[in-house]
Amino acid sequence: MAEEKSFPMTEEGKQKLEQELEDLRLKRRPEVINRIKIARSYGDLSENSEYESAKDEQAFVEGRISQIENMLQYAVIIDNDAVAKDEVSMGREITFKELPDEEPETYTIVGESESDPLNGKISNESPMAKGLLGHKVGEEVEVEIPNGSMTVKILSVK
Repeated sequence: MAEEKSFPMTEEGKQKLEQELEDLRLKRRPEVINRIKIARSYGDLSENSEYESAKDEQAFVEGRISQIENMLQYAVIIDNDAVAKDEVSMGREITFKELPDEEPETYTIVGESESDPLNGKISNESPMAKGLLGHKVGEEVEVEIPNGSMTVKILSVK
């Protein structure tokens, strides 16, 4: 039997997934079921765009519910207590700058399921996070990125 993938995440990320799951189960699913019932009442299903649309949405909602249930079942909560305070690890906020003279950037390294680069959360699977993990404040690190490499200096870890 294949080993299941684990999903590293912060406690906050787990709570967000649990909230989304509750919303999907208690709000979206019943709404979609109701839309399907209404669309069925229109008659011929073969040319009923409302019915097709509702069925498509139902498939999406059920797929997302299944995906979240799987992620929560195999969730691994990030625990940084055993990691040095100045070491880059998951769940920590990292400030670094590209050398020689770029502006500092700040990101929190999170599990793939929580990744949201536009809001300062990068996946532990991203090239930048992979390059920084395990390094400490003050270090200059060569990070492999898709179009080559870049040197960054780690300014702070929180």
